[in-house]
Parts: sequence; structure tokens; C-alpha cells
Amino acid sequence: MVEIKSKKTGEVLFRIDADTLSGADLREVDLTGADLSNADLRHADLSYADLSYANFENAQLQHANLIGAHLAYAKLNHADLSEARLSDGTPFNGAILAEAGLYRAKLMSADLRYADLHQADLSYADLSTASLQNADLHQANLKEARLCGTMFIDADLSACDLRHTNLCNAHLNSANLRGANLCEAILSGGEEHKPAILTGVDLTRAVLIGARLEHVVLKEANLYHADLQNADLSYAMLGGAHLRRANVAGADFTGVELAAVVMEFANFSKAKNADIPSYKKNLR
Repeated sequence: MVEIKSKKTGEVLFRIDADTLSGADLREVDLTGADLSNADLRHADLSYADLSYANFENAQLQHANLIGAHLAYAKLNHADLSEARLSDGTPFNGAILAEAGLYRAKLMSADLRYADLHQADLSYADLSTASLQNADLHQANLKEARLCGTMFIDADLSACDLRHTNLCNAHLNSANLRGANLCEAILSGGEEHKPAILTGVDLTRAVLIGARLEHVVLKEANLYHADLQNADLSYAMLGGAHLRRANVAGADFTGVELAAVVMEFANFSKAKNADIPSYKKNLR
């Protein structure tokens, strides 16, 4: 017999006739405020369960089913959710993790499509190859997270803290990154990974100081008023991008084709290696 207790009162919230919670059927169970720290919940079915305010620190949740689960304010620091299912890929069935703590959590290849992660703490978490299409990450903390190969297509990452993140081979097509902080983020590729793809991304007023953007695809991207000081844009693909009023002081534009880039009122006076076509007007 396994008893799941309240983390505050010690009251028994649920009993299950088994020796372990691994593979347990906990569908739609109310476990608000439960203490599940260090629990073995691998392959458990927690779909549509109310897990708000629960403590899952250091828990094992690999391959768990958390589709539609309510995890608002839950603590999942250091938890392992590798390949966990937190969505079935349809709107309204993504897990709710608003303001949840996921510090150093493992979410490799997890399904988080349409999940609500706004204001969640994902700092230092590993979301490599995770699926976050259409997810809400508004004001989430992703500082120094591992995001290689992560899918952020159509996701809301506005006002996110993405400082020092590794986004190589990430897909951010049409994502909302308005006001996001990407200082010193790595979006370029390497021997093992391709550069990030940001076609049609909205980076209005985003901060990209010192970001590595070599060979990155930024076609049709909106970089209005973005801060690109000292960023490395060598050989980036900027066709159709808008850099109006962007600050590109110290940014390296080696090998960048600027003919089809909107550049009006951008500060190119201190940009490096920018081959600016003679017909471009209203530059600073």
C-alpha cells in the first residue's frame, strides 16, 4: 500500500494498492499540495490530475502521462520528466505549469505542446529536443537552459529570460520573443548541431547583446528596436528582416546580404564588416 500525503499537514490524500507508484493509474485524482518528492512515477498516468502546489522535487517522471494535468505552482526542481507527455498536441489539453519551479529539471524530448508555462522557473533546465510548439512561456526564466533542437514554433516567449542559453538547432519560426533577453545566447551551430531557425520571429525590442548568431536563419524576422550590440551575425540569413531602429554597434555582419533588409534609422555607424548597398537611406 502506497499513501500519498499532504506536504503541509501529513494528511493522506490518496491510497493505492501497490508497492510503487511507477506505472500507477492516477488519472483525474486530486493531489493538490501532495508530497511526491523523490517519488518513482515512471510511466504513471497522471492525466488531468490536479497537482497544483505539489512537491515533485527529485521525482522520477520519465515517460509519465501528464496530459491536461494541473501543475500550477508545483515544485519540480531536479525532477526527471524525460520523454514525459504533457500534451496530446491539441489546444486546451496541454499541462498547466504556470509559475511552476523546474530549476535544473530534465525535460529532454518531453511533449509540451500548448502547455502553459508562463512565469515558470526553467533556469538551468534541459529541454533538448522537447516539443513546445504553441506553448505559453511568457516571462518564464530560461536562463542557461539547454535548448538544442527544441521546437518553439509559434510559442510565446515574450519577456523571457534566455540569457546564456544554448539554442543551436532550435526551431523558433513565428515565435513571439518581444522584449526577450538573449544576452550571450548561442544560436549558432557547430560540429554536431545546425544553427537555429528563426524565420518570421518577432524580436521587437529584444536584447541580443553579445549573442552568437552565425549562420542563423532570420528571414522575415522583426528586429525593430532590438539591441544587437556586439552580436556575431556572420553569414546569417536576413532576407526580408526588419532592423529598423536596431542598435547594431559592434555587431559583425561578415558575409551578410543586406540588400533585402529593412535598415531605416538603424545605428550602423559602428557595425563591423557591414556591406551596405549605396541605395540604402536614412541610416545612422
